[in-house]
Amino acid sequence: MNLRYIIIILIGCLLFFPFLGHVHLFDWDEINFAECAREMIVSKDYLRSQIDFMPFWEKPPLFIWLQVIAMKLFGIGEYAARFPNALTGVITLIAIFYVGKRTVNEKMATWWVLLYAATWLPHFYFKSGIIDPTFNLFIFLAFFQVHLLRLSERKMLHALLAGLLLGLAVLTKGPVAILVALLAFAVYSIINRGLGGFKIKHILTIAVCALLPMLLWLGAATVIYGVVYGRWFIHEFIIYQVRLFSTEDADHGGPFYYHFIVLLIGCFPASVFLFNSSGKKETNEPRQHDLTRWMWILFWVVLILFSIVKTKIVHYSSLCYFPLTYLAAIQLYRLSTEPVKLAKWLKGLLLFIGSILAILITALPVVGINKEKLIPYIQDPFAVANLRANVAWSYTECAWGIAYLVCIWIAVMLMNKNFRKGMIMLCIVQVIVIQVTVLHFTPKIEAYSQRAAIDYFKSFDGKDVYVHSLGYKSYATLFYTNRQPATDPHYQSIRVDKKGKEIQPEANEKWLLYGNIDKPAYFICKIQDSTKYVASSQLTEIGSSNGFVFFKRK
Repeated sequence: MNLRYIIIILIGCLLFFPFLGHVHLFDWDEINFAECAREMIVSKDYLRSQIDFMPFWEKPPLFIWLQVIAMKLFGIGEYAARFPNALTGVITLIAIFYVGKRTVNEKMATWWVLLYAATWLPHFYFKSGIIDPTFNLFIFLAFFQVHLLRLSERKMLHALLAGLLLGLAVLTKGPVAILVALLAFAVYSIINRGLGGFKIKHILTIAVCALLPMLLWLGAATVIYGVVYGRWFIHEFIIYQVRLFSTEDADHGGPFYYHFIVLLIGCFPASVFLFNSSGKKETNEPRQHDLTRWMWILFWVVLILFSIVKTKIVHYSSLCYFPLTYLAAIQLYRLSTEPVKLAKWLKGLLLFIGSILAILITALPVVGINKEKLIPYIQDPFAVANLRANVAWSYTECAWGIAYLVCIWIAVMLMNKNFRKGMIMLCIVQVIVIQVTVLHFTPKIEAYSQRAAIDYFKSFDGKDVYVHSLGYKSYATLFYTNRQPATDPHYQSIRVDKKGKEIQPEANEKWLLYGNIDKPAYFICKIQDSTKYVASSQLTEIGSSNGFVFFKRK
């Protein structure tokens, strides 16, 4: 094995594996998938996903299976839930080095790895328990195989690999993988004024292989659970995907330019160097030119698609990280090998965005210490109560943000004399600051947002009780109480659509509040919703903390 691959593996392991479990999982997404994995283990039903031991149709099971394997190895908890993405992070660094080396050369590949590890959101998500990093890797590798298909003599092999990788992406997150692939191929065909050298038999091979993993899983589930389950899952899954595209799901809305801002700020510094790339042909080497074209197409298809989609969540545009960092790395390689001066506007943008991020990090301790001065200006009672959480801050913590600011300016100034040294310094500073943010600042932020609720749920771990959230949705009521399957049939109710059709079983909140329950029931709500529950003759308030109010059924 090439020495550089060994170094990349060691650096990846050092960056992504330590301290994965040092902060609680965040509601919704992290806890949602971790709870599906936990319930697979508890129920020993590994073929279908469940939430509250009822069928869950929003995501296919591949990523959840990876979490199950990790929980078998490390135990049920935060570390295991995030372990698959940490492993994906190491594999991603290896993959982009291989792709960069094969397409351009080893120097460009090294820049790409360094830039990917030093960019905020790509690095941060490898320390999370959400689906997207694994999904994105499958999609990227599928596109790379399509690129190789056009230029290689072993076309059928690359068609098979492209289809299977795309199929694994579908089994990870759903049909959005096929939608992205179809749109990208359509744009590629328009640009090339035809199929661009692809043959129909190769396209059909990719299509069949892309559907195969999902069909095998659905077929097995249908055989075991019946045709009704198979039809139900497909129907609900499609309805859910349409809803995400056409409505603001779970109040996650935003303007059309939402993901443009996310990528510009969240993918610093890679996003700045993307602007230095014109998108025009900068090489006569057909392999590099073709992959560059694919990366531009993938970038714009994903960005525009999810700008149109009504539901706006930060990680929806995360598939852009691969093409964005590839195109930026091409520019870094060019700037480090050719006598090209760094444009003044590019240096200004580096300093501007970097300074904003540094100021935000510097401001965190200041806001934490002086929160009482801000509270009178905040109208949201829940946010005010969140801010009253007892979190220890010190002005000395501002040193991290100040040091970050100083280092960014030094690195950019150094780029004038020696671009290579200045950029390496900036990347090293980025990696250090990202680690500090994840390890030091994230737990403090979590203490404001959800820790009081998590501690409340954890107090019921191992106790035979019901715990239910009122007025808002939470998966933490399941994961952190170590919920076991309900024994009373009244616990489960059937939710129906507007036409009266049964669509999904869910926890029977009315029965928990007013019915003849078989064991104690505890509840939680947000402070702005507490008045009607305090007045309830069925509930007794037993405490409150940081915006959450706790009740027990009388």
